[in-house]
Amino acid sequence: MEAMADSPSRIPSGRLSLAVAGEDAGRPIALGPLDGRYRPAVAPLVDYLSEAALNRDRVAVEVEWLIHLTKNSVLPGAGPLTAEQEAGLRAIVTEFDAASVSELAEIEAVTVHDVKAVEYYIGRRLEGLGIKDLTPMVHFGCTSEDINNLSYALGIKGAVEDVWLPAARALVEQVAQMARANRDVPMLSRTHGQPATPTSLGKELAVVAHRLTRQLDRIARTEYLGKINGATGTYAAHYASVPGADWQRVSRTFVEGLGLTWNPLTTQIESHDWQAELYADMARFNRILHNVCTDIWSYISIGYFIQIPVAGATGSSTMPHKVNPIRFENAEANLEISSALLDTLGATLVTSRWQRDLTDSSSQRNIGVAFGHSLLAISNVAKGLERLEVAEDVLAADLDTNWEVLAEAIQMVMRAEAIAGVPGMDNPYERLKDLTRGHRVDAARMKEFVSGLGLSADAEARLLALTPATYNGVAGRLVDHLG
Repeated sequence: MEAMADSPSRIPSGRLSLAVAGEDAGRPIALGPLDGRYRPAVAPLVDYLSEAALNRDRVAVEVEWLIHLTKNSVLPGAGPLTAEQEAGLRAIVTEFDAASVSELAEIEAVTVHDVKAVEYYIGRRLEGLGIKDLTPMVHFGCTSEDINNLSYALGIKGAVEDVWLPAARALVEQVAQMARANRDVPMLSRTHGQPATPTSLGKELAVVAHRLTRQLDRIARTEYLGKINGATGTYAAHYASVPGADWQRVSRTFVEGLGLTWNPLTTQIESHDWQAELYADMARFNRILHNVCTDIWSYISIGYFIQIPVAGATGSSTMPHKVNPIRFENAEANLEISSALLDTLGATLVTSRWQRDLTDSSSQRNIGVAFGHSLLAISNVAKGLERLEVAEDVLAADLDTNWEVLAEAIQMVMRAEAIAGVPGMDNPYERLKDLTRGHRVDAARMKEFVSGLGLSADAEARLLALTPATYNGVAGRLVDHLG
C-alpha cells in the first residue's frame, strides 16, 4: 500500500502559519487559555501580576527609593527634591504605558538584565527633570532582589486585596445568601453516600460559607514582607559608601512607607516565607471550593437543584435535552491547576541555596497563572450558582422515602426512657437495627413500631409526630452563625 507521504507535513506547516499570522497581525496568538479563551475573566489581574505590571512596579520602587534617599538627605550633597521634581519622578510611574514596555524591552535586549534595564530607563528621564546629576543615585546600594522582592510584594498585595479577595468574598456571600434563603428547607443527609440524619439545605450551605470565610479571613491578615539591604543582606556597600547613615532605619522606613512589613534578616533574597503562607491559605480555599463544586454537581445529578437553561446555549452536541453543570466542572479543573501551582510555588520559594539562587525568579513568573486559574474558578462557580433553583419537591420526596432515618431518634428516646425508669426499653439499638438495616420502612410501619414500644405518653407522642422532614434538630437556626 502506498504511503501518504505528504500528510504528516501538513500539520507542522499549519501550526507555523498560526504563529506567523498572529505576529503579522500584531496580535500574538495566546499559548495559554488565561490569555486567550478566558482573558475577560482574569483581566483585572493583568494590572498587578503581568510582566508589564512587574516592570511598572520596579520603576515605582526605584523612583520611591530615589525620593526617599533625597528627602531624608541620606547621601551628602543630595538634599530634598522640589515638589515639582518629585511629581516629575512619580509621573514616570503613572505615565508607564505600552510604549514604556516596548522601550524597556529594547533596553533589556542590550543589557540582558531586566532590573538594569529599569535603572537605565529611569536614568534617561532625569535630565528632563533637571536632576541628571542624581543619575548615580538610581538603584543606589541595591541588588536586583532589593527591587524585585518589593515589586512582587506590591503586585501580589494589590492582586489579593483589590481583585482576588473581593471576588472570593462576593462568592462566599452569594453562598451565605443561599444558605439564609434555604435555612428551613429540609434535606436528607448522606453520610458515606447512604441516607442519614436529615439536615437543612441552608445549614449545609452555611457550613461551606463558614469554612471559606475562615480561609479568607486568614488571607486578609497576610503580612507582605520586604527588604532593601544589599547584595547579601548586610548593608556592606551602603556603609562603605556612606558610613554616617543609619541604613537600617533608612531601609525600614522605606519598606514600611510602601505599605509592607520590613524584614530585618535576609540573605540576598527576601525569604518568601510569607508567600508560601499566603499560597497555602489560597490553596486551602481552592480545595474547599472544589469540595463545594463536587457536592453541588452531585446534588444537581440527583435533582436537588434544577439548572436554569441559558437562552441559545447548547448542553450537548447530540442530546438536545441536556443542561450540563459545566460551570462547576470548569471550576473543578481550574481549582486543581491553581492549587497545584500554589503548592509548587510554596515549596520552591522557601528554599534557596546559600545566600541566593535563581529558582525563585522563574517560579514567581507563574504567580499570575496560579491566581488566574483560581479567579476563573471563582467566576464560574458564581455564574453556576446564579443558574440554580432548589427543587423542594424532590428534596421532600427523598425524605419521605427514607423513614428509616428516624431509627436514630427512636433508639435515643428509648435510652432516655430507660434511664427515666420506663420498663421494656432494653436493647434499643439492636431492636431498631433489626427493623431498619437493609430494609425500607414506610411511615405506617414506623408508627406501628413506635406504638408497640410501651413508651411514656409524652415520648410516644413526640415520636409519632416526627417525620424525616422535621427530624433535623436546630439546623435552620445554625445558619444564624453566619451573621
